[in-house]
Amino acid sequence: MTFFDTLDILGTTAFAISGALSAMKRRLDLFGIFIIAFVTAIGGGTIRDILIGSTPVSWMQNTTNLYLISGVTILSIIFRNRINYLKKSLFLFDTIGLGIFTIIGVETGIQANLEPIVCVALGAMTGCFGGVVRDILCNEIPIIFRKEIYATASIAGGICFMILHSFSVNQNIIYFSTTLFIIIIRLLVVKYKVSLPSFFVKNQVIK
Repeated sequence: MTFFDTLDILGTTAFAISGALSAMKRRLDLFGIFIIAFVTAIGGGTIRDILIGSTPVSWMQNTTNLYLISGVTILSIIFRNRINYLKKSLFLFDTIGLGIFTIIGVETGIQANLEPIVCVALGAMTGCFGGVVRDILCNEIPIIFRKEIYATASIAGGICFMILHSFSVNQNIIYFSTTLFIIIIRLLVVKYKVSLPSFFVKNQVIK
């Protein structure tokens, strides 16, 4: 097993836990918990694979992830109270998943010989879109559409990945440092409450 495969497992695990916790927080039934866990873990990768024409998508070709998500979801349900003792547990697992899945998306773009800007975009999609689907199904405004810096951290990590890749840095070092870079950005912006500006249009009376 390569370091990249290990990261894929860790990312899938983190996002599956994130999805399961999010579903349990909203008191969904057993079926709902499994669905939210699955779409959170595979949603971004599915969209990425469809966009680059890689079909059947990755989780259909490698069903190991399906068994992994099922097992992680069951464990999350069994140990739900212990997991919730972790401060900001949902945020923690979601942030880890974001960092790992971003580099998986970027690396997939590089292997497909796509332009750097497209690789960064694929990284952001892989890292963010599972969470978007999760939030929509849970009747929430997705994180990336709010003021909180989320997709921006993923994009910054993707750019960092491409810069290190252009200097032919060791691949494992790129994976580790980029993931850590994204996680640190997320932790710092939340701790210091840094956010992007939001805009609105004043209500007008329609005559």
